[in-house]
Parts: sequence; structure tokens; C-alpha cells
Amino acid sequence: MKTLYLLRHAKSSWKDTQLPDHDRPLNSRGKRDAPRMGKLMKSLSLNPDLILSSTAVRARKTAELVSKASQLECPVELREELYHASVIDYYDILHTLYYDENSLMIIGHNPGMEDFLYSMTAQTDPMKTATLAEIAIPVATWKDFLQETPGILKNIWYPKDIDN
Repeated sequence: MKTLYLLRHAKSSWKDTQLPDHDRPLNSRGKRDAPRMGKLMKSLSLNPDLILSSTAVRARKTAELVSKASQLECPVELREELYHASVIDYYDILHTLYYDENSLMIIGHNPGMEDFLYSMTAQTDPMKTATLAEIAIPVATWKDFLQETPGILKNIWYPKDIDN
């Protein structure tokens, strides 16, 4: 059994309309919510072995703030293909991993992340900014993880529901 954590990047800023989408930073709410989710992870002992993050500024900063607040010591690997990834992209990324950690976290974007969650679990929970989902994947290796593989949504946490 593998564990997959999906974390949508925290809220980004639209203040500078000249910035390309990829370069948008977190806004004040995003800078508040990302550490809140990291503290939640620490309190629940959610410890991914590896974080795969989109290269977008808002996703990278989310990874940094979550890692710091949760005191995770796992590596963060930036993956360009996670920027606006589709459902198929998510499956391909996981299926072709060259390592086999027991638990992974992906930090990415909507609508692909929400669609991916639905594809795995048939759950229609919204992946709002800084939402964290925990999914159990019944496979021995990530190479065994296919579109037909059912995932079990164990938990989903929204920043507005966290008291820290």
C-alpha cells in the first residue's frame, strides 16, 4: 500500500498583471495557509518521503513553507510537467517514477489536480487552494499504479477548517 498526498498550491496573487502565470507569487492568504497545512501535517505525523512540486513560483513557495512548518526533511523535486498537468500527466508521472518511496506528496494546480483526485477515488471534493488530500493506493510499487487502480480517499483538509 502506498500513500499519496495531493496539495494544491496556496492562494496566489494577481496583483501584478504583467507577470506571466508561472511567475505569480503567493498572496498574504497563501503565505498564511501554506504553513498552517504544514503544521497540520506535523501534528498528524504525515511525512511524505518525497515531494514532487510544479515549477510555478506559487507551488515552489508552497512546498517551501509547508516543509518548513512541518519540519519535513524529505527532498523536494521540481517537475515542470506538473505545471497545468492533466489527469493523464499525473498518472504518467507516478507510473514512471524511478524510485519507490512509500509515500509521496504532489504540489500542483487545478483543474488537473481535482480531476486526478476524482479519477482515482470517484470523490468530488473540491481542491481549493492549500487543500490537502490523503489517498491510499493499493499497489506494491508506483510502476503498478495505473488509471484502473482505485484510490481510497482517507482524508481531506481545508485551510479554513484548521485551528492553528
